[in-house]
Amino acid sequence: MLTFNDLIAAGREEVREIMPWDLTIRIKENPGLLVLDVREPYEFEAMHIRGSINVPRGILESACEWDYEETVPELVAARHREVVVVCRSGRRSVLAVAVMQQLGYEDAVSLKTGLRGWNDYEEPLINMDGEMVDEDVADDFFTSRLRPEQRRPGLQDRSKLP
Repeated sequence: MLTFNDLIAAGREEVREIMPWDLTIRIKENPGLLVLDVREPYEFEAMHIRGSINVPRGILESACEWDYEETVPELVAARHREVVVVCRSGRRSVLAVAVMQQLGYEDAVSLKTGLRGWNDYEEPLINMDGEMVDEDVADDFFTSRLRPEQRRPGLQDRSKLP
């Protein structure tokens, strides 16, 4: 049985990743670049890269094709464009790019470290109103908050870890 981390590791063998500083260069050099954010709508509304589009990972396959309620024409037409896929940490984006490659996207890459790394690199994020998001607010938003019941059995009490 594979774990989520196993899937990510396998995906990384097939998918090209770029770092946040690479994305800043690509945005400047290629005005036709498409930044695809595969996080959930509430995450995108809170903060995202200016000019990016949001297609949640859960509907990506049908959003990439014509004739579905989820079809996103700009995304369908981007099979020959440079596409950088982003998420919070760079994991969902790896899975998304792996699927996009199977669907014929020729130049799709994943943002390694995700928007966490983008923020750490002090690149701007905006909210749905187009207002800049404070870097500390973004740091807090990107902080993982696991509830005790979400932890692997036996690890609920973090004080018992070495």
